[in-house]
Amino acid sequence: MPEAAFELICLRHGPTEWNRLKRLQGRHDEPLMPQSRSDFQRLKLPASLDGLAWYSSPLLRARETAQLLGLDAQIAPALIEMDWGDWEGQRITDLRLKDPAGMATMETRGLDLRPPNGESPRQVQQRLTDWAESMRMAGCGRAGALCHKGVIRALLAAACQWDMRGKAPVKLDYRCLQHFAWDGQQWHLRQPNRALEPR
Repeated sequence: MPEAAFELICLRHGPTEWNRLKRLQGRHDEPLMPQSRSDFQRLKLPASLDGLAWYSSPLLRARETAQLLGLDAQIAPALIEMDWGDWEGQRITDLRLKDPAGMATMETRGLDLRPPNGESPRQVQQRLTDWAESMRMAGCGRAGALCHKGVIRALLAAACQWDMRGKAPVKLDYRCLQHFAWDGQQWHLRQPNRALEPR
């Protein structure tokens, strides 16, 4: 059985129009905004990540980000964004206005907050952990992931034993690389907020 950890360097996709409008995107397959494309065309990964195998969420916004960085990323379904179910396309502020008491109760659930017909952050953690363990058992020591805010937050919660109630224990810059590791028992945050470099 492999004893080494599986290192996962995560990068969130660039912003979409739905991100700008603060709509819950989930599985909706929105493309990047033109400004996002322009921004990523001026950036590159640190040289220390040359030769790293990259994986991508199947959603277009992640695949486009990979392409703009010149990455030949394999699709990994486990990296898809959290399923927001019936809340997809809506804004959290509007949901709170429509049902203040119901949303207040939902938001106390933290890791177990599960929108109707959607999934919870805890379920996201489980699919990510299953995938990471399969990579570790296959002898993969390190990989990169083009993914989503919900995926990265789920990993942060697992690494920091954060129940997602209250503020995050580490403030992440979602324009940066986030370095996690799975050792077969526990997730760890190795290095947050490593910036991309100008081309």
